[in-house]
Amino acid sequence: MPDTTERRPYHHGNLRTDLLDAAERGLRAHGAERLSLRDLARDVGVSHAAPRRHFADRRALLDALAESGFVRLGERLRTAVNEIGDEGDLPARLHAFASAYVRFATENAALIGLMNSSKHRPGATAVAEAAAAAFGQISDLIQDGQERGELEGDDPEETGLVIYATVLGITSMLNSGMVEPARLEGLVGTAVTQFLRGARPAEPR
Repeated sequence: MPDTTERRPYHHGNLRTDLLDAAERGLRAHGAERLSLRDLARDVGVSHAAPRRHFADRRALLDALAESGFVRLGERLRTAVNEIGDEGDLPARLHAFASAYVRFATENAALIGLMNSSKHRPGATAVAEAAAAAFGQISDLIQDGQERGELEGDDPEETGLVIYATVLGITSMLNSGMVEPARLEGLVGTAVTQFLRGARPAEPR
């Protein structure tokens, strides 16, 4: 039987965006393993060949989805930190960064899993660059704190990874149900307080 489903023309201006939106819905519903270009074409109402004008294969689609996720994450982190009016309030800025990350990661658990598994894949240059841009913000915060004399002068990138590892742990506990969502802000606050307690320069004796 011929396929009588109405198809959108190839020149549909938002096709790439529509495909990524449909892919993210599919990711939430049943995971990355079941995503296919053919199914996405059906979901958005275009011919089976149309998605390949934007994504060469399934791997390219997943990489684009991960890259888009890191761009959105970076914007969320930047907005959260910028909303802290006092640039000298390092604790508040660190808390805003950590809280924004955990909220994004708990709201988009399947997407964050794809993002983290894709950024180190050989050839995923655009994904790695988007990830570096997002997470580079924590290194900037650390460096700013060091320049103000509020933090020890350790490698900002390494120190940032410690904070990243901490928020990943909090995210994992929330996403797995080990702790209740209502404890998010309290856990983030404790993590930031303990980090600052250990990272501040020692008082002269």
